[in-house]
Amino acid sequence: MKTKTLLLSLMSAATTAISASAALVEKPVEYKQGDTTLEGFHVYDDAVKGKRPAVLVIHQWTGLTDYEKGRARQLAELGYNVFAADIYGKGIRPVPPAAGQEAGKYKGDRDLFRARLKAGLEVLQKEEHTDTSKIAAIGYCFGGTGVLELARSGADIAGVVSFHGGLDAAAGKEATAGGVKAKVLVLHGAEDPFVPTEQVMAFGKEMTEADVDWQFTAYSGAVHGFTQKMAGDDKSKGAAYNEKADKRSWEAMKVFFAEIFK
Repeated sequence: MKTKTLLLSLMSAATTAISASAALVEKPVEYKQGDTTLEGFHVYDDAVKGKRPAVLVIHQWTGLTDYEKGRARQLAELGYNVFAADIYGKGIRPVPPAAGQEAGKYKGDRDLFRARLKAGLEVLQKEEHTDTSKIAAIGYCFGGTGVLELARSGADIAGVVSFHGGLDAAAGKEATAGGVKAKVLVLHGAEDPFVPTEQVMAFGKEMTEADVDWQFTAYSGAVHGFTQKMAGDDKSKGAAYNEKADKRSWEAMKVFFAEIFK
């Protein structure tokens, strides 16, 4: 009995030591795009050794907030090296209605949007833990639009995942045959009033004509912002949290990553 008790104690101590040595490492990261100072968020699990697949996270319309940082931590816990980029600039974290105006600057200037996206991607590419052959980007709402824009720009990454993002392309900025290197996964609220059926159909046509490897999943009963609890539960407002769609879309992302990172 004493031997068994001692063995259990040693096993418990070993488990505690392993847990203590494995932790998420996170820090803010300042970087530049042109003359603009940006501040992103980097996180990884120090229990994973060496280079690993990496994920760029693009924020929704209120800028880089605790929401994206939480998602970045979830991804780091899965073993990825993660950088949540800042599109707006250090300290620029608007609330509605100012958030709509700020997001509109980039939707109206896709070259600037792409430059900010590229700047964030470059930070992740240069980070020592990143396997540069295995990079993906995910984004929420405004950020979902962003990762599709990153794909359209020809970024040399494995794939992008848009969560309830806008699907429209600016005139002259559409995907072109041979110009999109990333595989594309769109996770969409079937009742999203901000992304009309016409936009969905135009997106499918655009991707198909450009010979992009793309997937599109629509979740019944879900509107805009279905992954975000802060959106509340009133669907009549056009944006609301949907737990089922949130969980299903996260699992779909993981399956997609398993495919593109194999």
